[in-house]
Amino acid sequence: MAERRDTKNRLLGKGEYQKSDGRYMYRYVDHNGNSRFVYSWTLTQTDRAPKGKHSGKCLRELEKEIAKDLQDKIDTFNADRLTLNDMFDRYMEQKIELKLSTRSNYKCRYNKHIRDSIGRRRISEIKYSDIRKFYNHCLYKQGLGIGSVKLLHIILHPIFEIAVRDEYIRTNPTSNVLNEIKKKGKFEVTKKHALTEEEQKVFLNFIKSDEKYSFWKPLFTVLLGTGCRIGEVAGLTWDDCDFKNKTINIRRNLVIVPDEVTGKCKHYISTTKTSAGKREIPMFDVVKEALLEERKKQMQIGFNESIIDGCSGFVFSNKNRKVIGSRQVNKIIKQIICKYNFKEVNLAETQRREPILLPHFSVHNLRHTFCTRMCENETNIKIIQDIMGHSDIKTTMDVYNEATRDKKKQSFENLEGKIVLQ
Repeated sequence: MAERRDTKNRLLGKGEYQKSDGRYMYRYVDHNGNSRFVYSWTLTQTDRAPKGKHSGKCLRELEKEIAKDLQDKIDTFNADRLTLNDMFDRYMEQKIELKLSTRSNYKCRYNKHIRDSIGRRRISEIKYSDIRKFYNHCLYKQGLGIGSVKLLHIILHPIFEIAVRDEYIRTNPTSNVLNEIKKKGKFEVTKKHALTEEEQKVFLNFIKSDEKYSFWKPLFTVLLGTGCRIGEVAGLTWDDCDFKNKTINIRRNLVIVPDEVTGKCKHYISTTKTSAGKREIPMFDVVKEALLEERKKQMQIGFNESIIDGCSGFVFSNKNRKVIGSRQVNKIIKQIICKYNFKEVNLAETQRREPILLPHFSVHNLRHTFCTRMCENETNIKIIQDIMGHSDIKTTMDVYNEATRDKKKQSFENLEGKIVLQ
C-alpha cells in the first residue's frame, strides 16, 4: 500500500486522508459495520487552521475519541446528530403509561424552559457542567424555585439515562447535579401549612354568613371534612355518595389539561393520583348535611350539566352548572380571604383589638388541614394513611410528626407549673 502524505509531507496513518481543499478526513467503520467520516482543518494539536477556518479538535484527537467510543460501543455518529429535543420527543412517545395531566405538565415545562435553550444542543456535547449551569440559570436568573428545578430534573434525568442505555453517551450528565446545588445553596421548599383551628372556624363562618360566598359553603365543608384532593371532589358524582351507609367512594380524578393540538384547556376524567387513591371515606354528619344541602340547592337551580368522558351527575357545580376546577376554586379562596381580612381589619379597629386575619392559602391547604386535624386526634397511622389515600406512609408520618409536635408543645404549656413544683 502506497504511502500517503499531506501537503506538509507528513506521513498519514491508516484511514487518514487530506482533501483537495486542505481538510483532513478520517474514515472508520462503526460497531454496526457502517462507514463513517470525520473532518478537521488540522492534523495535530500544534497545527494552525487556515485563515477564516475554525480549528476545533485536530484529526488525531478525534481519532482517539472514536477509538475509545468503538471500544465502549458508543454510537458517536448518531449521538452527534441527536439533540436533547430529539431525545425528549422520543422519550415522550415511549412513556405511554404517563397520565394525561402528567404528560401535559412535562411538555409544558419542557417547552417553556428547555426546548429553546439547552434543548437545541446535541446530546453528545452536554456535560455535567452544562447541566449545572442550566439549573443555576433557572434558579438565579429566571427566578424558579428549587421545587420547579427539581421537576425539570425529573424530566431530564431519565432522558439522559435512555441515551446512556442506547449507547449514545457514556454517563448521565444530570447525575448528582441537583444534590450538589442543594448542598451549596440554602433553598427552602415552600411547605403546605394547615390552618389553625381558629383560622378554620373563621374561614367557614365567614362563608356561611356572606351572601355572595355562601353558595360555596357545601364545597368547602366537604373539602375540610374529607381531606380529598380538589380533583377528587370535582370528580365526585351523586352515585359515589352512599347516604344510607354514610360513605363517599373516591373512584376518579377530574383534571384540566391543555389540548396538544389547540392548546385550549379541556376537562378529562383520570384515575386517582395513585392506586391508594381509590378509597372509601366515612361521612361526618356535617359532611352529609353539606352534600344534602348541595343536592337540595341543585333541585331548585338545576343539576350539573357537564358530561365528561361519559361521566355525568357531578356533585359540585359552578354558577353556570358546569364542573369546577382547582383554578376557579383557588380564585374564590383568594377573593374570600381578601374580603374577610378587609372587613376584619376595620372591625378590629372599631373594637380596639388585634384582628384575626386569614393567611393566604390554596385549596390544597384544606387537604393538609384535614390531615393535621386527623393526626391531632387519631393515633392509628394506617387509618389516616387510608383515609388520605397516601401511597407512601412517610407522607402521612411527616404531617403526623408535625401535628403531634405542636400538640406536645401545647400540652406542656398547659402543664407549666403543675409537674415540677417549686
